[in-house]
Amino acid sequence: MSEMEVSDVSNSKIVLISGMSGAGKSSTLRQFEDMGWEIADNVPLSLLISMVDQFGESGDLNLALGVDFRTRGFSTKHLLELISGLRDRKQKVSLLFLDCDDAVLQRRFTETRRRHPLAADRPVADGIKQEKFQLSELKAAAALRIDSTNLSLPELKRILRGHFGLQKTTRLSVSIMSFSYKFGLPREADLVFDVRFLSNPFYLPELRKKTGKDPEVVEFIEKDVVYADFLKQISDLLSLLLPRYAEEGKSYLTVAIGCTGGRHRSVCIAEKIHGLVAKSGYFANLVHRDLIKMGGE
Repeated sequence: MSEMEVSDVSNSKIVLISGMSGAGKSSTLRQFEDMGWEIADNVPLSLLISMVDQFGESGDLNLALGVDFRTRGFSTKHLLELISGLRDRKQKVSLLFLDCDDAVLQRRFTETRRRHPLAADRPVADGIKQEKFQLSELKAAAALRIDSTNLSLPELKRILRGHFGLQKTTRLSVSIMSFSYKFGLPREADLVFDVRFLSNPFYLPELRKKTGKDPEVVEFIEKDVVYADFLKQISDLLSLLLPRYAEEGKSYLTVAIGCTGGRHRSVCIAEKIHGLVAKSGYFANLVHRDLIKMGGE
């Protein structure tokens, strides 16, 4: 995600959703619809201004519009000019860009047997490469970027509700996520902590197939000489940062905890931090991103 002010996003009345084909635009639009937004997909850019004016007359403008290479009149330059024009008219508009790794995009197109919009008669990989190049400026201009490579639908829903939910809350929503470095960093993370320095239960045969949720594993990790000090410092750091994020208007924060396999240490620490955050009065969500991949529950 970009480092732009989240308040600029959460106050938006118009959200333009674009990004790489196959990165999840349709799923994102459905989530906006579930949140109570009016949605439309692939409205010709020439009609976008008049659509905004029409909805604006009602005084209840919450529009989420999907735009991509299938949209009539689409180009990065044209879309950025339209956004600039809407802002000149005092409209609260933001651009949401959906991204995804090339290999995952290619697999999605192959599995669904869909043609890439920029590669009707060429390999999917060619279309992905061309689209990435043509959208690079749009991606850089986005107020919020979401990478769907390893993102589950429930987590996408939580991110979108955190930023764009119409039922606003004064409390910060915090998602605690464990992950395996084998599957890459979670790109939606705001804070990342690496716990690979802790003693690894994997090397004990009796603990190898258990997870960081099991009491035996938790007990083993807690015996590490730096565990207590580390957890206290993390608790102190979050106690310092979370109120400041809330004061700055940030409505959603993802804290990622990583270890080698995403099964033992990161799961244990994520569970502990989740408990600490919840006790502090914040909305707290817990996700173990890679536990199933590593044979956990």
